[in-house]
Amino acid sequence: MPTNYVLKNAQLADGSVQDIQIQDEKIVAVGKSLRADETIDCTGLVALPGFVDLHTHLREPGFEQSETVLTGTQSAALGGFTAVHAMANTMPVADTAGVVEQVASLGKEAGYADVYPIGAVTVGLEGKQLAELGAMANSKAKVRVFSDDGKCVHDPVIMRRALEYVKAFDGVIAQHAQEPRLTEGAQMHEGAVSAELGLTGWPSVAEESIIARDVLLAEHVDSRIHICHLSTKGSVEIVRWAKARGIKVTAEVTPHHLLLTDDLVRSYDSVYKVNPPLRTSEDVTALREALIDGTIDIIATDHAPHPIESKDCEWNAAAFGMLGLETAASIAQEVLIESGKSDWNRFSQVLSKNPARIAGDQEQGQEIQAGSFANIVLIDPRVKRKVVSESASKSINSPFVGLELPGKITHTIYRGYFTVRDSILAEQGRS
Repeated sequence: MPTNYVLKNAQLADGSVQDIQIQDEKIVAVGKSLRADETIDCTGLVALPGFVDLHTHLREPGFEQSETVLTGTQSAALGGFTAVHAMANTMPVADTAGVVEQVASLGKEAGYADVYPIGAVTVGLEGKQLAELGAMANSKAKVRVFSDDGKCVHDPVIMRRALEYVKAFDGVIAQHAQEPRLTEGAQMHEGAVSAELGLTGWPSVAEESIIARDVLLAEHVDSRIHICHLSTKGSVEIVRWAKARGIKVTAEVTPHHLLLTDDLVRSYDSVYKVNPPLRTSEDVTALREALIDGTIDIIATDHAPHPIESKDCEWNAAAFGMLGLETAASIAQEVLIESGKSDWNRFSQVLSKNPARIAGDQEQGQEIQAGSFANIVLIDPRVKRKVVSESASKSINSPFVGLELPGKITHTIYRGYFTVRDSILAEQGRS
């Protein structure tokens, strides 16, 4: 159905207040006193390019009891996302052209966001032989990001070959940095709290050693490496060093690693069990500073839904993972805006422009200007909201329930269509 409407008096990332006219899928004008068939008052709201999540677990195919592409993208829309990248640890694993095309097709059918499948680096995520990287890149899904996330590509020969292979089509390897032999049986961050609780520790060096190795491999073959869910101060220092050296490395941090610490594990509440684990307050401070100064390029949710039975159990038996799509923007506002240390331009970079650039999403992360696709999120930054357990996700394993966080997504516009309007999810996505 054709659309023609104006978002009136919206504040852009640069602080200016403008009208934004949208017709069908595109922004046709940005200025003053614009007119259209419908006018929507956006006074007091901040308008930004729709968010892009480079690290989402949609679980389908194979684990639909936790999440589906439909419910995951509905949750994404409520969080202000107009694109998500679906990780490969499904069943079957997304290691062939057929599976990635299936995931992309499910995304189009749902119609709440662009769904970009991430292809596995190795067959079955087993780390033994390269998956069909070229076939996935040449498929209808046009995969450009590859990751064994959930598992580390620990063999340096395999990693080198993967980095060399993706150069041909400007792909990127996204590494889950976890040396498996240093984390056998690990349950939480290795430190004072793990010693006190008697839980097997997960040392920071297990992450840092892999990052150090992989940035050097990326330099050696002149290829792109992306570091998933950076979690330690030492990791920040390695990435900062690598960037100063000119290595093609980018890095992400999750909302939970920007806010929560390992002290929460004292409760033995398995909602706080995550991979990589929650770290110390010193690590949190380092991650925040690195996000602000540009060492860390993006915020990525690592949205990891699980059924109740996988979390409502004793700590050792519980699954790793947390929800993140519907709260990411509020945590970004807390860290970047409420702290007074950054601004909406940086906010837009870490949640929209940079993830789109890293992944090569040409129709996402665009400036709000005439000619751009109308992928837009509007935020009311004045609102303080208490996080509740109800969400669009099929799972409820959010560590933020009960916390008061700033900001509220009021509208999410995906290719000119309201997937969320007045904070209410549209009954169906764009078809």
